[in-house]
Amino acid sequence: MRTQLALTAENLPDYLKNRGLARPDEAVRVEPAGDGNINWVRRAWLGDGGRSLIVKQARPALERFPEYQVTTERIVMEARYYETVRPFDAASLCPRVLDFDEAERVLLLEDLGDVPRLDEALAATGAPERAAVVGEALGSFLGAVHAATAPRAELAARFQNDDMRRLHGDHIFALPFRENDFGLSAPLRTRAEAVWQDDDAVALADAAYREYLAPEGALVHADVQGGNVLLTASRPRLLDAEISHVGDAAFDIGILLAHLMLSDVARGDAARSRPAMIRTWHAYVDHAGRSTAPPFARAARYAGIELVRRTIGAARAPAVTEDAAGLRVLELGLAWLKTPPEAP
Repeated sequence: MRTQLALTAENLPDYLKNRGLARPDEAVRVEPAGDGNINWVRRAWLGDGGRSLIVKQARPALERFPEYQVTTERIVMEARYYETVRPFDAASLCPRVLDFDEAERVLLLEDLGDVPRLDEALAATGAPERAAVVGEALGSFLGAVHAATAPRAELAARFQNDDMRRLHGDHIFALPFRENDFGLSAPLRTRAEAVWQDDDAVALADAAYREYLAPEGALVHADVQGGNVLLTASRPRLLDAEISHVGDAAFDIGILLAHLMLSDVARGDAARSRPAMIRTWHAYVDHAGRSTAPPFARAARYAGIELVRRTIGAARAPAVTEDAAGLRVLELGLAWLKTPPEAP
């Protein structure tokens, strides 16, 4: 087998010139970009700094968690997702692909700049009106994509992404509901231990996991969470589609709903997020169509599970740092898991 070219700050300038993305005589300055949890991600400034682009390379070991070895096919899935949804992305919410080097697993994207992330904005101020506008835009996008891709059997063959799907699924549906050694405070660990012993909650999470794994449905982004949404001046932008697959449309919209409400729930003001929830859901249904859109309760159950995992799972949200906030989010998540509401 050939050895993958591992990009570095030192060899990236020559790589970009060989791909025709930088002129032979052009200076290239390289800096980190984003969190880089899964892939090697850098920003490259070209020439006098007036132009820039984002470089993502998938490597066998996840960047921040090298103990996990996952197929580099994940970045092929991301490139395919952007290609597939482009005709249905009327507002251009997904980033523009500048180049894709499948052999070296390198995806080059337009640089959206250092702009706030949705989770950071909501954690800071709540921003209910902004949350509603962002949620409406994302709901419309997801609805259009789900309507256009469900059912399309040929997409399932193009999005065989089981390694990433299961890795992600384990962290959402399995690990938070079973004994683990995540760094929880004493009050949260006490409550988590009760969740692990709650046979009804565990069984419901397991059932939802089986639905998530079913290889049928629509093309889902599968990670529509606040950290993957950038708030540019003109519109939200949705990133990081490396977990995309054909599956349950309710999962996409459920994860989005969870992140729109999480910060307000943590502050003890869940009602503040209601307008955003309503506008997001109705925008989604309007674009998905009544025949394609899943029942709200199905999406709400996924949202509840996401609230649980963001509180007692591995990827805890910054909004739940204080115990009281974490317990509020956890209790609502469990309530929605067991008895999901029928409407937003």
